Amino acid sequence: MTARWPGRPRVLGIALLLGALGAQQANAGLFDDEEARRQINDLAIKSNERLDTTAKAQMELANQIQALRDEAARLRGQVETLSYELEAAKKRQQDFYVDLDGRLRKIETPAPARVDAKPVDEGSPAPATEAPRKVASDPAAETREYEAALNLFRANKLKEAATAFEAFAKAHPDSTLTPNAYYWLGNAHYALRDCRKTIDAQRVVVGKWPTHAKAPDALLNVATCQQELGDSKSARTTLEALLAKYPESSAATAAKQRLKK
Repeated sequence: MTARWPGRPRVLGIALLLGALGAQQANAGLFDDEEARRQINDLAIKSNERLDTTAKAQMELANQIQALRDEAARLRGQVETLSYELEAAKKRQQDFYVDLDGRLRKIETPAPARVDAKPVDEGSPAPATEAPRKVASDPAAETREYEAALNLFRANKLKEAATAFEAFAKAHPDSTLTPNAYYWLGNAHYALRDCRKTIDAQRVVVGKWPTHAKAPDALLNVATCQQELGDSKSARTTLEALLAKYPESSAATAAKQRLKK
């Protein structure tokens, strides 16, 4: 009969306990690895989603930038076209006014008076003194000088044109072209954005030659500059004076329209 080992059951119990603990640790390690892999996988998915969202946003931004560039190019082209058309319109307007000026001058310029020479009576006594004669002007030279100033205005050489018109007016104060010179002098100053000089020149036309064909338009130009200078009250007074003095003129029609506003 074999003798029993008193400590054997205890040893077996300890062995079983250690085995159970080892199994739990193995299961715990396995669980930790799976959880880590799952979290890593989740992070990878979220990162990809973020990358996709960022890529889409960048693509949309790039498309928007390109669209803005295209729109800017289109608008730049429109601005260049409008600028060209504006310059062309200004040139046509100047040509129209110059042509109209030429037509009006043909109507306004009187025919040169004929001077019949009287025979000298040798038997009559000669006058003791002769009144000083005024030097006759040269209409052809005046016309050439005036046309030269007008051509400067037509070529949009505004400063040169203003100087030429002013020089003409001073050199030929009694010429039939002087009212026209002052009128175009005012227009040149207006194109140079100098309304005060414009008003001065146009007022000379109205003050010295109130019956001249350009007087109504000169008065209308005065009202325009007064309005641009912020003097609405004076502009209205000028327009009312225009209607009273020149009711049948085309400038009066424009004045009526302005007074309605």
